[in-house]
Parts: sequence; C-alpha cells; structure tokens
Amino acid sequence: MAEHTTRTDMKASGPPGDVEPKGRLRSTGELLGSFARRIPFSIAVALTLVVTAAVTGTMFGLASEATLEAWAAGVITTFDGGQWWTVFTALVIPQDPFQLVFGVIAALLLLGVAERRMGTWRAIVAFAVTGAIGVALGTWLQWFGAEVGEWWATGTSADLTLDPLTGVVGALIASTSFMGALWRRRIRLVTLAAILTFVLYDGDSSNAYRLIAAVAGYLLGALLAGDASKLSVRRSSHAETRTLVAATIAVTAVGPVVALVNRSELTPFAFGSYLFAEDPVSLDELVARCGDTAASLGDDCLRELAILTSQGFGMLLLSFVPVALLLLASWGLHRGRRFARWLGIVVNVAILLFARTSLDVTVTTGDLDDGTWTVFDLGELVVWALAALALPIGILVMLFVTRRHFRIRSPRRAYRRFVAVVAATFVVLAGVYFVVGLVTIEEFWPSATPADLAVDTLKRFVPPHLLAVVDPIVVPGHDLTSVLWQGVGVVFWIVFIVASVHLMTRTEVGAGADAAHLRELLRRNGGGTLGFMSTWPGNVIWTSSEVEAAVAYRVINGIAITLSDPICRDEDAGRVIREFTAFCDRNSWVPVFYSVHPQYLPVFEELGWQHMSVGEETVVRTTGLELTGKPWQKVRQALNRGVKEGMTTVWASWSELPRATVAEITAISEEWVAEKEMPEMGFTLGGMEELKDPDVRLMLAVAPDGRLQAVTSWLPVYRDGAVIGWTIDFMRRADGSMNGIMEFLIASAALHMKDEGAEVLSLSGAPLATKPVVAGEQPPEPTAMSRLLEFLGRTLEPAYGFTSLFRFKAKFNPDYVTISMAYPDPLALPAIGLAIGRAYLPEVSPKEAVALVRTLSG
Repeated sequence: MAEHTTRTDMKASGPPGDVEPKGRLRSTGELLGSFARRIPFSIAVALTLVVTAAVTGTMFGLASEATLEAWAAGVITTFDGGQWWTVFTALVIPQDPFQLVFGVIAALLLLGVAERRMGTWRAIVAFAVTGAIGVALGTWLQWFGAEVGEWWATGTSADLTLDPLTGVVGALIASTSFMGALWRRRIRLVTLAAILTFVLYDGDSSNAYRLIAAVAGYLLGALLAGDASKLSVRRSSHAETRTLVAATIAVTAVGPVVALVNRSELTPFAFGSYLFAEDPVSLDELVARCGDTAASLGDDCLRELAILTSQGFGMLLLSFVPVALLLLASWGLHRGRRFARWLGIVVNVAILLFARTSLDVTVTTGDLDDGTWTVFDLGELVVWALAALALPIGILVMLFVTRRHFRIRSPRRAYRRFVAVVAATFVVLAGVYFVVGLVTIEEFWPSATPADLAVDTLKRFVPPHLLAVVDPIVVPGHDLTSVLWQGVGVVFWIVFIVASVHLMTRTEVGAGADAAHLRELLRRNGGGTLGFMSTWPGNVIWTSSEVEAAVAYRVINGIAITLSDPICRDEDAGRVIREFTAFCDRNSWVPVFYSVHPQYLPVFEELGWQHMSVGEETVVRTTGLELTGKPWQKVRQALNRGVKEGMTTVWASWSELPRATVAEITAISEEWVAEKEMPEMGFTLGGMEELKDPDVRLMLAVAPDGRLQAVTSWLPVYRDGAVIGWTIDFMRRADGSMNGIMEFLIASAALHMKDEGAEVLSLSGAPLATKPVVAGEQPPEPTAMSRLLEFLGRTLEPAYGFTSLFRFKAKFNPDYVTISMAYPDPLALPAIGLAIGRAYLPEVSPKEAVALVRTLSG
C-alpha cells in the first residue's frame, strides 16, 4: 500500500498542484482510542453496573429476594407496590454475573455506538426514556393482561426483572436515525429480528420490555434527529440485500436453541424441549411398568416413551438439524447462491408442515395437559402458535420478495454430484438400519412389525421434536441397533451439509480456467482501456481456435453482446471478429460488438455491418503531465484546496485496506445507493464486488482526522505483460466531504500514475455523449441517429446524469475517443436496444421501474 505518514514526504520540486498529497489510514488501535474518548456516558453506565452488582451482591450470584423487591421492576413492585423508581433502577442493576458481563459489554459497544453517533446528551435521553417506556409499558401490559386472565401476562405477572439491556437496545435503535443508510438498515433489521426471536421462542418479561423499548427508540430517534424521513425504508444494493437477508436467517435460526435452553411452554416452537428431560427414562423400567404392546400404553407411558425416543447424544444432535441448515442457508445467501435460498425455503416450509406434530410433542411431554384447560386457555395456545408460525412465514415472504438477489447457480455437474452423494448416503444408511432392525426386530419395544420398522427408518432422519409422538413409536433393545438408531440420521445430515458447502462453492464448469486464461491474454495482448471489464461476472469467455485471442460476451434474448474490443494482437483482430461472428451464427445469435474503439471499425465495414456511436471515452495522457495553464485551473484549485485543508491520498488494493476503511467504503457506497431510487446499473459500470479484484487499485481521499472522504477504483490497462495505464470505474464521495473532492482525488491519481510511469489515464466512457466541437471546426450535420442519442441523453439525465458526468470529465482536458456499437442487421436494432438495456439493468423490480419512469417523466 503506497502511503506516507505526513505530507513532508511530497517532492520538493514544483508547486503543490504538481504533487500527489500522500497520506495514511488510521489503524484499528487509533480508531478504538478515538471511540473511547467520545463515549463518557457509556463508560459511566458500564461502571455503574459494576458498582451496583458489587453493592447488591449480583457480581457473584443471583439477585437476592430483598434486592428484587427493592429495585426490580414488575407487577408486584412497580404497580401493586407503587415503587415507581423501579422503572429506572431496573436499567442499571444486573440480575446475575452473566448479565453483568453482557451488560458491561453492551454498554461499552452498543450504547457506545449510540452515544458516538448522536452525542452524549441525546444518548442519556434515549437510554432513560426508551428504557423507562419499555419497563413501564411492559409491566402495565402484564398487570392488565393478568387482570383479564391473559395467558402470558398471568404466567409472568410474578416476575421481577432487572435488565440493563432494555435501555441499551432503545438507545441503539434511536441512534440509527443519526446513521447512514447502511448501518441504520443493518442495526434495525438485525436487532428487531433478534428481539422477535427471543419473544416468540422464549417469552421472558425482559424480552417484551426490550421489544417495546426498541419501538420507542425507533420513534424517539426520528424526533431527536428532527427528520421524519429517517423512519422510511431505503433501497439497498444487491450485496447489502444479501447481507441483510443472511443476517436475518442466521439470527432467527437460534430460536430453537433459545427454546431448548429455556424449556418454554408458551409456543409449539419450543420444539419439544421437555423431550430432553433432566431425569433419563429407563427402557427396562418402562417395559416392566407399561407392558409390551402399543395398545396397552396409557398417557403417562406414552409421555415417557416419547422422552425415551429422544434421549441420547445422537437425538440431541439431530434436534439441532434445522438450526444447522438455516445457518448453512445464511452462509450461502450471503454469497448470493440460489441453492441457499431454496434450502431456506424448504427448511421453513418443513417447520410449518411439522407445526402440528411439534405441538403434539409439547402437549404430550409438557405439563399443559392437566385437565384444567379452559376455552380461553385453548385460545391462548392458538394465538401463541400463530405468533410462532408468523416467524417462518415472514422468512418465506422475505425469501420470495428478495429472490432476484440470489441468482448465482452451481454448474449442473455439481448438482448431479450433490444429488448422487446425498441419495446414496440416504439409501446406504437407511438400508443398513432397516436390515439390522429386521434381524433384531424381536428386541424392539413395543412390539414392532416390518411395516413399523420401515416407518421408523424414515423417522431416524427427522429431528425428534417433530415426529416423536407420531405412530409407530418403537425403541430398539439391541446394542448395535441402538447405535444405528442414534447415529444414522446424524451421519446423513453431516454428509448433506458438507455436500451443500461443496455445491455452493462451485462455479460454472471451466469458469476458473477461462478466467485465468483471459487474464493471461489481457496482460499479453492488451484489450484496450476497457478490456479489464471483460473479467467481471456475467460475461462468458469465448476463445479463438485459430489464434491467441478471446472475446467477452453475454447472450440476452438471442443477442450476443460483446464488451469492448477483442482481446488479441492488432494484426489478428479481423480473424478474431470473423471467427466469433461465425460462432454466433452457429448458435443462432445476433452478434453485437459494444463499446469498440475506432481502429476496429474498418473490419466491420468490410463485413458490411453498420456502426453507431454510443458514447465518448475521455483519455488523459499522463506522460509529461503538468497541471499548468488556464485549462487546468479548476482542477489545480481543487488540488491546492485539498492540500491546504490537510487532505491526503492512499493508493492501495482492497486486500491491503484495514477493516475500518473497508467498512467506511461500504457505508459510503450504500448511502449513495440508498439516496437513489434508481436501480443499480451494471455491464460497463462496476460496483463493490469489482473493487475486490486483486488487480484493481483504489485511490482514497483521507481527511486530517483520518476519515474517508472519497474513493475511486482503477482498472489496469496492459500491453506486452506490463501495466501501461489505468481506467476509472468506481467513484463515491462521503456526505459532507470537501467541495471538489473528486477533482482532487482524480488529479492526485493522475500525478501518482505519472510518477509510476503510466502512459494513459482513462476516465472511461460517457454513454450517449458527443465530443465537443473544436474551435474553428464546423459541427457535423445532425443525423437521425445523432438526434436519437441527444434525445436519450436528455431523457436519462434526471436519472443517471450522463451529461453532467461528461461535463465533469471535461475538466481534465482529455482526448476524446468515440466508442461505437457495430451490428450486422439494422432490423435487429429494437431487439439489440432491449438486450443492452437488460445488460445494464438486469434485475429491475417493479418498484424500481416505476421510480425510473417517474424520474424520467420529471
């Protein structure tokens, strides 16, 4: 990473406008030190928790009855006892050592983030107000619900709660109104998903208080920020949507674990936690007490049999299969895998389908069926069951709505291998268990038939909390059969998970080899200033059988659109273009060469093709570059202003950046995406994923306090194995950055390239632009096509600002190089236009399409 600690490293020769102002990025230690100095209230809360824990005795044990009665919130103390202060004291006293440790960490990190974003006084207000509302309204709901006989309220009305997290959660959500779109969205979604998971799978009073505090924080934050727009939902990039969906799946996956640990009876999605009783059930004792046939089993025997069928290490592991599969789906969703989306759908559908038998498990093995049930109790059970069902239904809806973000497929060969491995594993394991079971069938209890054994064989692969009370219920008595009974399901799901990971790491057949060969050809033969874009995802690589050459293309509705120039030696261009055209003809595709440079147009004219301008590339010659004279005045002013204000630059690859800088770049990009209702464009316009290529370089603008102000990315231009220039791709600036920051950054990049010996800097193509007329020249006669381009430029300007971008690039006094589209058949132009539109906007949602039309129509 090219960096210097101060600007004294700049060259002594020349004025400041001729020198790249190099700087450095802040280290993680510096960031943590700066963070700690700005969170005095959060540190005070953490220290208060330590002091109150020491005074009340909760530092080394549970809170005493006297402590709870004096300081904890609940119906008994807050309402019946009139102890109003417990609304506040419950926020600053931990209930046990675990809550002390977790509370201190949450105060320093989560509350610290809130204080850092909205300031100390607002953090104090948010912590106190949201915490008090969460506790006060929560205890009132418990009191009111208990008065009318509501199930949850009655069951928790005697709870006395100490919970510092209530105020922390409320303050954190309030602070999101002061954050950029990226972290506002992430924190709100993940926090809400986590709280709802605990509410639905646990039902403890503190979880309800936190949920209320979070809602209060959501509203209070917008009030403190004075901006109601902070309540709205902003659009996300493809990568961020994948991150949010994956995080939501991962958070909700822990629900069964929460239910198992807390053994809640409040929802059928407690997943039969009573199956894992503390006191194991003995098979011999059960046989002696209950008889030998299923028909003779009473309710008590059936309950113990259900518990017995779920005992053992294998059954415990099998019960966590849904959790493991959802975490696996989360991992794959983050990578944009289509298989992961279907896996998440299948698991949640299974949870819904097995909800009925899961409820039977809870009723059969828990303490609910005691003969005292009323109609109201049954109604409560239905309400809680529906509430628990709402979570998987919500996940299914989310996966359906966001389906266009998960399009990455594995090759067919990988799918065939996956199916073969999983199917063979199932057949072998099921067959072994069934055969051994038949041999030892006399030792099953209750007495089993071959048909019973066949059904039980299938049940070995299903988590016990889902089918434990589904007939037939049989238990093996033979040691070998018992080992298989415990193990076959676990082994199968381990194989399934490993095979799934392997499947989701596979790419299209040959893609890796094609990509490596393509880069080799790029380095050797060039490919022009736009050639590196051929390495981007979405392109298919065609290689010549006659010469060392390649063409990157994508097929959309029968139109094969190439990206820029053919990657070959200049003398081979004609042969390569003809060979690729023949390849397209064999596949019944219409070939279109898009964004090609002027030197290739004679080849197309020889073929009888037509061509039209699709934009202007702006190129700066960096050899001998001097930012002098009136034409460079605006750029020089921006560069000098940046130097005067202490701005510095860093030239680095993505892998060389500290994590903090990566987070800043991601936040800046997401804020940019969120501010635009328009869909993201692709094809010749890269995004965050393209920044991570090891051959790409970033030029960053850094403020004196170490904060990132702007970022640009640069694609290499090769010739004869060496980098001879760079092409700009990605440009983003932070809100509130210096006026002229992009001019400062590009000028700094140009000076850096000059020092490194680069020959050319390309500011990339300006779509639908026409180069300005040189003084003294007559403008060309307008044609139908030039009028069309002018019309399209004016129409798309409100949405994408192509004309404004072209004027910005003109500040750098570039040479203008027309880039063209060559096509064989004018009658195919409508289809070609639609295909190119799909290439730039491949995944436009109906909402985005409406926003685009609204913007274009003014």
